[in-house]
This record gives sequence, C-alpha cells and structure tokens, in this order.
Amino acid sequence: MTKNVLNSFFVGRALAQSLNDKLGETLTYTLSELGKINAEQGEKLRNFTQEVIDRAARETTNSGNTTTVAPNGQTVDVQETIDDLRAEIARLRAEVQAHRYQS
Repeated sequence: MTKNVLNSFFVGRALAQSLNDKLGETLTYTLSELGKINAEQGEKLRNFTQEVIDRAARETTNSGNTTTVAPNGQTVDVQETIDDLRAEIARLRAEVQAHRYQS
C-alpha cells in the first residue's frame, strides 16, 4: 500500500474515534441535564404537594375559627354577626306578631 492510503486510513480512523468520543460526551451531558431537570421537577412537585397539604391542614385547624376581616380592616366574628342577625329577625317577628294581634 502506498503511504497516502495508509495515512488516510489512520486519519479516518482517528476522525471516527474522535467523533464517537464527542458523541458519547454529548449524550452523557444531555442525559445528565435531563436527569437534573427531572429531579428538579420532582422536587417542585413534592414542594407543591406539601404546600397543598399544609394549607389544607391550616384550613382544617381554622375551620372552627369564625373570625374574618371586614373591608374596612376591622376584625369581625362571623358567628357573632349571624347570631345578632337571628336575634334581630326574632325580635322583628315578635313585633310583627304583636302588631297583627293589635289590629
């Protein structure tokens, strides 16, 4: 064989090996990055799930608490307001009944 053919063979072989190495590095890097993204997404999902569970637990704990904030910024006990309205309705019904009997 001539020296040029032999030299071309070794250059081609070195090129193929170099491309194979670069392709392997690129594939490894890409799979590594995909693994990181997958792990980050899993962590975000776990954090979101924990946040939802914590919020539900707080709501469950606060479900007996009937205090709320009115638009003017004052704290209002909703149950107390409901009780006051019921008492007012009962008083008005009694007055209507008394008025009916007087007429």
